[in-house]
Formats: sequence, C-alpha cells, structure tokens
Amino acid sequence: MLMGGATPVGEAHRILDRFLEAGYNFVDTADVYGDGESERTLAPWLARHRDEVVVATKVRMATSEPPGSGLAPDRIRAACDASLRRMGIEVIDLYQVHGPDPEVPLEATLEALDGLVQAGKVRALGASNYPAWLLAWAVAVQDRERWSPFVALQPQYSLVQRSAELDLLPFCRAAGLGVIPWGPLGAGFLTGRHRRGEPHPEDTRIAHASDDLEEAPHRRATEPNYQVVEAAEEIARERGATVPQIALAWLLGVEGVTAPIVGPRTLEQLEGVLGADAIALTPEERARLEAPAPPPEVYPHRMLSEQLGQERVTLPLR
Repeated sequence: MLMGGATPVGEAHRILDRFLEAGYNFVDTADVYGDGESERTLAPWLARHRDEVVVATKVRMATSEPPGSGLAPDRIRAACDASLRRMGIEVIDLYQVHGPDPEVPLEATLEALDGLVQAGKVRALGASNYPAWLLAWAVAVQDRERWSPFVALQPQYSLVQRSAELDLLPFCRAAGLGVIPWGPLGAGFLTGRHRRGEPHPEDTRIAHASDDLEEAPHRRATEPNYQVVEAAEEIARERGATVPQIALAWLLGVEGVTAPIVGPRTLEQLEGVLGADAIALTPEERARLEAPAPPPEVYPHRMLSEQLGQERVTLPLR
C-alpha cells in the first residue's frame, strides 16, 4: 500500500527482492493505493519476476484512471484494463472487489467480474471488506448463475480486531474460501512500539489517524489491546522472536487463514516479520494472547454459546 509513496521506489524494490528471497510469493496491491502509484511501482519489478509471484489487486475505491469509483460493470472493465497497464502484465491472478457498492445491483457486478475471467484478463476473484451475509449472497448467486466464484476473502483480522471470527471465518471455512487478512498487525499496534500514557510515535499510522479510520487511537489504544501486546512481548522474549512475528504466528495458526498480508514501510520492518511462519505457538501461548481481547459478545453468538454450548456456528456445505 505504501510503495511509491511513503516507501520510495528503490526501497520498495529492495523489500520485494528480500520478500521473494525469503521464500514468499504473494503480492497484494490496489488501484487506489497512491492513485495507481503502487501498481506503477510494481511494474519494473514484475517485469523481472512475474512468473515467480501471485499478483493481486482490487477495484472499488475512487481513482483518477478510470475516474470515479464503484462497481458498475463498465467501470470494473475499465479499472481492470487500467491496472493491467499500470503493472505491465497481461493477467491479474486475483482480482478483488475492495468493498461493496450499494448503488449497483450485486448481480451486475458479479457478471462483469465473470466476464473478466472469461476474457482471460483475470484468473480468480476475491472480495474484501464484505459482511458475511453479503459474501454468502454473492457466493450463492455465482453458484446459481455458474459465474466465476469468489475464491478468497480479504478481511481485517488480527489479535486486536477479531470480529471476523463471528461469521466471516466460519463461512469461509464451510464454503472453502481462502482467507488473506489485512491489518494483521493492527496497523502497527502489534509492533510493541505503543505504550500506555505515552504519545504514539510520530512515524506510525496510529499517530496521525483520524477518528473514522480503523487504526484510530480510540479503536487501537485500549486497555485490552495493550494487554495483548504485553502477552506477545512475554512470549517473544521467551522464544527469542519479535512481537510482530508472534502476532503473525498466532494468525497463521487460525484454521482457515491462508496468508496474512503485511505492509512494511521499510526493509527493516520486513526483516522483523520474516520467519513468523516457522513459529508454532502452543495452545497455552495462544490462550495467553487471546484472553485479553476476545471477539465482541453479540447475539445470537453469545446466546448459542451460553445455552447450547456452541463456540461457533458452522454448517456443512458442499
């Protein structure tokens, strides 16, 4: 997200080189990041490494090329072509809707996305920031119409934002969708740099976040979240690891999670998360991390848990 902006092009390419060298191969961007600058930054690097990586991008938010926003069929087709041009590639491996568009019938959006797959411009489709009911509706429509299906969901999910556990994760497990969480470090809160009663470091996203953003201090700098960080710090010391590695290791151990998406601003930040997939946390360590900030208690999940003993509601789907 930061590449070509807060992360200069040269540093961006060094991060990507190190990422690939370390054995990873999934690169996620969006047309809205820097109004296309992130995709343009990727282009010369992809020219050298296209066959070595899976490339994902998104459509929905406001851009200048094509102008406007939304998921109207014509705009989806124009946005896909613009992303292909900016990245200098012939096909997008995973094309994701960045969020719902209430102004456009869902069927029109899904049919247009299927057309991109049939045209060979996109290999697979995904969704991001969809509520569970809309994701389930979309998957049902795609199945009914025999259109190309969503194969993955990109939700916000981390130790300090666990709402996805209520409905989104159970549905994805049941329906066979991959889960590629964004914000796995809580926009930097799970780095261990934020302390109670102290100003947030100036070079962090939280320090400058407005109240309407997910990383706003009133959402992140809460007592339960500080307790999560302290638990992660203890486990990191015991294991000789970093706090971000522990936070990612926890996420990688959640059933159904495919690949958390990290967004390092510098090469140093990337080095602090590499190797998280080699850490297998014990049940006791996972419990210590999860205890301070559980998912919110809401109906009917709370009622089912208390009265029926169901920790999560799942249905067998074909």
